[in-house]
Amino acid sequence: MTTPTRRNRLDEEASPYLEQHADNPVNWQPWDEAALGAAREHDVPIFLSVGYAACHWCHVMESESFQDEAVAEVLNEEFVPIKVDREERPDVDSVYQTICQLVSGGGGWPLSVFLTPEGEPFYVGTYFPREPQRGRPGFLQLLQDISRSWETDREEIENRADQWTAAITDELESTPDDPGRPPEPAVLGSATAAAIRSADREHGGFGSGGPKFPQPRRLDLLLRAATLDDDEACREVATEALDAMATGGLYDHVGGGFHRYATDREWTVPHFEKMLYDNAELPRVYLEAAQATGADRYARIAQETIAFLERELQHPDGGFYSTLDAQSRPPASRTDEEDPEDAEGAFYVWTPEEIHEAVAGADIDGVDAGTAADLFCDRYGVESGGNFERGTTVLTVATSYADLADAYDLDEGTVERALMGARSRAFEARAERPRPTRDEKVLAGWNGLAISAVATGARVLDPALAATATDALGFVRDHLWDADERRLSRRYKGGDVAVDGYLDDYAFLAQGAFDCYQVTGEVDHLAFALDLARVIRGEFWDAEAGTLYYTPRSGEGLVTRPQELNDQSTPSSLGAAAALFDRLDLFVPDEDFASITERLLATHADRIRGSPLEHASLVLAADAHARGPVELTLAADGMPAAWRETLAETPLPTGVIAPRPADDDALDDWLATLGLDEAPPIWANRDAEDGEPTAYACRDFTCSPPQTDLDAALSWLSGR
Repeated sequence: MTTPTRRNRLDEEASPYLEQHADNPVNWQPWDEAALGAAREHDVPIFLSVGYAACHWCHVMESESFQDEAVAEVLNEEFVPIKVDREERPDVDSVYQTICQLVSGGGGWPLSVFLTPEGEPFYVGTYFPREPQRGRPGFLQLLQDISRSWETDREEIENRADQWTAAITDELESTPDDPGRPPEPAVLGSATAAAIRSADREHGGFGSGGPKFPQPRRLDLLLRAATLDDDEACREVATEALDAMATGGLYDHVGGGFHRYATDREWTVPHFEKMLYDNAELPRVYLEAAQATGADRYARIAQETIAFLERELQHPDGGFYSTLDAQSRPPASRTDEEDPEDAEGAFYVWTPEEIHEAVAGADIDGVDAGTAADLFCDRYGVESGGNFERGTTVLTVATSYADLADAYDLDEGTVERALMGARSRAFEARAERPRPTRDEKVLAGWNGLAISAVATGARVLDPALAATATDALGFVRDHLWDADERRLSRRYKGGDVAVDGYLDDYAFLAQGAFDCYQVTGEVDHLAFALDLARVIRGEFWDAEAGTLYYTPRSGEGLVTRPQELNDQSTPSSLGAAAALFDRLDLFVPDEDFASITERLLATHADRIRGSPLEHASLVLAADAHARGPVELTLAADGMPAAWRETLAETPLPTGVIAPRPADDDALDDWLATLGLDEAPPIWANRDAEDGEPTAYACRDFTCSPPQTDLDAALSWLSGR
């Protein structure tokens, strides 16, 4: 047979994941018209492999199969092999991940799909070993079997492909013919009741076994009910999960930040990748918990995680990179899988001897180095034999400060200071180890999540963090937003810009821009949020279907046009957009953004009511819509320090903070920037009283008198 593809074309790609496969003997192609056209021209099936740079089992399958000459020969001669980075092309991943879940009940990465030349799937799985094992077919034999079936059972394959494609379309694209009404206010209670039922009350988090994922949107549901409805059960389940994650191995106790998930029920051993989206969503939730509970420990976790973002994942010019790998050498250079410095998690784990060596020579607040090292080992469970591979230990909080103080006959303050010093020494020693490899893609949507988190940190922790948030926003705006074409691209990498933005890119970045406006009072950020929202309306909104699709109207067509209703590793982009439109409607009421939210919630009401926990972002949007707007307009030319302190302590789960200039002349300049002929009600007739910073609080379409005392305005809100 003529080889459909002549060479491996991944050396032309900027994605680190695709670059990892550029030296494979497989003639990998990127997902583009040239590759799809080759399949049609030669009438051969496509083998689609989807993964991402930090994916452990993707690396394993590469080592076992994609570097194997015999496997490569079959792939090159009988198929068009296509590699996709799911972080760059979540649309492709979503379509084919859906059929994997429908057929097998599960999914994940690597995702391995066999497609007709028209892109319709007919065989799907995840990781396949080179040789058969544990009930999984061997990959080489699978390739040979499918190639033979393509020749001998073509009609059966095409019938299956038609059926599967119809199933994907029904699952991802369809909307009800007769939408109902938006969910009633009780939907939040239904969602939190489901969250409580799914909670692990012994070990924290959700689910009765491992692996365990952080589930930040479930925590949002619980914290909102705890804050607005004074639901104590929700507060308890939320804090149990937050404490379990913060004290277990999911959290990096030396350098800050969260790993991707825990492999066990007890949160002890993580899967060691660090993803930008986790380290964006989780500090935001911990900041909300700090406000809701007043617990300083949650603010500390958020502060350390944001510091990790700034130190480890920030581009020198402001944007945030995507991931840190679990291992410290790029897959292509891994020649000895038994190398202890290259093993998964090696950067993060310890032995007692390594801790003593790291702390040696220190005298911390009068505590000698040996005692400080012993305190560290006892605090974080570091002992001979360990809890991980090769006798090493994943750090977890094993002993309280009080118990350590009793055991070592020290006061708690001395114990805490000694541990801080020991942590600093461990951090310095760890910095000498081979570092985990970093995926330096800058993704618009993931940056939007991080910008929101850091902007929240500027409100709750330190106003100086506003610069970090706005620098990141400026980076994405400069590199990925085409103001003339009014188009957002998804990915920047080393000067290369690629992929049209998806709904999550627009919605998450717009929310990040809006959060920057709320914390800085700079109108340009609000203007950018509105620009992005208008593109969402023009490119993703389908008024006839009453929904937002994940892919732009002018973008590439796949076998179906997906919607993203469920929360997964990131929030539902449809849910995020619904909440965003409701907030922005307050500033441009003539554009009827809120009517889009109303229709979206009506279209998907049955799904939201039927499985509220799987649609947490939509539940949050429905709850905010049902409660009505909560507005806090701040008329001032500069935020008083006392007001900043008050806002740092005040949870406003469904509130919109709307800064404006102190006088109407300056407000006219803002209106010109926004292209508005008149001030929206949220700003109109709300200038500063006698030149003093003035707050206006509104709820349920009723407003407080002007208040120069912010506490008085917030008290009026809480009394409604």
